[in-house]
Amino acid sequence: MLSEKRKKGIDLIPLGIGDPDLTTPELIINEIIKQVRIPENQNYPASMGEQEFREAVARWYKVRFNLDLDPSDEVSNVIGGKEGVANIARAFINPEDIVLCPNPGYPVYENGATKLCDANPYSMPLLKENNFLPNLDAIDRKVLRKAKLMYLNYPNNPTGAIAPKEFLKKAVEYAEDYNFIIVHDNPYSEFTFGDYIAPSILQIDPNHVEINSASKMFNMTGFRCGWVSGNKEIIKGVRKVKSQIDSGCPIFIQKAVIKGLNEYKSVEKPEIVERTIKTYEKRRDNLVKGLNDMGWKTDKPQATFYVWTQIPKKFCEMSCMEFVKSLIEIGVIITPGIGFGQYGEGYVRFALTQPEERINEALERIKAFLS
Repeated sequence: MLSEKRKKGIDLIPLGIGDPDLTTPELIINEIIKQVRIPENQNYPASMGEQEFREAVARWYKVRFNLDLDPSDEVSNVIGGKEGVANIARAFINPEDIVLCPNPGYPVYENGATKLCDANPYSMPLLKENNFLPNLDAIDRKVLRKAKLMYLNYPNNPTGAIAPKEFLKKAVEYAEDYNFIIVHDNPYSEFTFGDYIAPSILQIDPNHVEINSASKMFNMTGFRCGWVSGNKEIIKGVRKVKSQIDSGCPIFIQKAVIKGLNEYKSVEKPEIVERTIKTYEKRRDNLVKGLNDMGWKTDKPQATFYVWTQIPKKFCEMSCMEFVKSLIEIGVIITPGIGFGQYGEGYVRFALTQPEERINEALERIKAFLS
C-alpha cells in the first residue's frame, strides 16, 4: 500500500517508525572519523566489547545512577539493544520455558527472544487503567513458578509510560520469590521530559540485567552499539552466546560512543543529549495539543518520543489497522497498536521523528479527515 502511494508521488508523512531524524552529535561523528583512520581499530573487535568501552559504560552507570559495576564481568557490548534482547534469551531459555512479555510491547520480546527459542510467551497486559504497568498480582501463580525470564521496558515503547521505583521493587520481589530473571530494556532512559529522571532496575537489585544503547541517546540507530549490564552470571551467559554468533561492534564505533558517554558529568543530561530532548519535547507538546484541539483526546507522555493514544470515539467501530489505513489515504503514516500485541487494539502510536512543520501538516490533514 505504501509503495503504491509513493509510486503515485503522494506526499507521505512518516510518523510510524521509531528512528530519530535528528543527526548524530558532531563530536561523535568527528570521533568516528578520527578512530576509523587508526589501523588497529579496523580489526576484529572482541564480541564482549573492548575493555575501554566497558569501562566507559561502568563510569556512565556510576555518574548517571550511582552504581558501581565491574567492567570485567558486569558489562558487555551488544550490537544494539535488539541483539541483547534476543541473545539473553538464547543464553537462558529452553524449549517450553515461559517468558513473561509485556503486551503491547516490543515484538522482539515475544518473537525473536521467546518463540525462536521454542519457548512460550505469556502476555502481561499493559492497560490504561493500570498506567500501562503489568498487574503482577494478576499473573497465575502456576505461570510464575514456571517462568524463566521477564522482560520489562520503562520508559515504555509503545505507550510512553514510566515505571516508579515502587513498581520495579515489586517486580524484583516477584522475581526473587519465583526465581526468574528480569531483563530491563532501558533504551529510553535519557528520553525524559521536565523534571522526570528514569531509574535503572540495577538501583533496585543488581542481580538482574539492563540493556541500553547509543541508538536513541545519541541518535545512532544505524551504528548498532549498545550494552548489557548487571549480574555477572547472566553477563557470562550472554558472552558465551555472542562468542559463537558475532564478532562484536566495530572498535571505531565503540570508541566514538565512549566520547559521547564521557560527556556525562552528573545525573543531568549533557548538552548533546539535552538538545535532542528539547527538540522532541516541543514536537510532543505540538502534536498532543493539536490532537486535543481537534477533539482527539490524547495524554501527554513523560518520556520516549512516542505518543500512544486511543482511536477517536467516532471511529471506535474500526479496528486500529483499518483506522491507520484510512490515514494512509491522506498521506499520514502511524503505527497500529495491534502491531505490538492484542492489548494494543484500539490504540495507535505516533513517533515524533519528523520536524515540526511536517507534524503540523499531518495535524492539518488529520483535522480535515476527522471532520
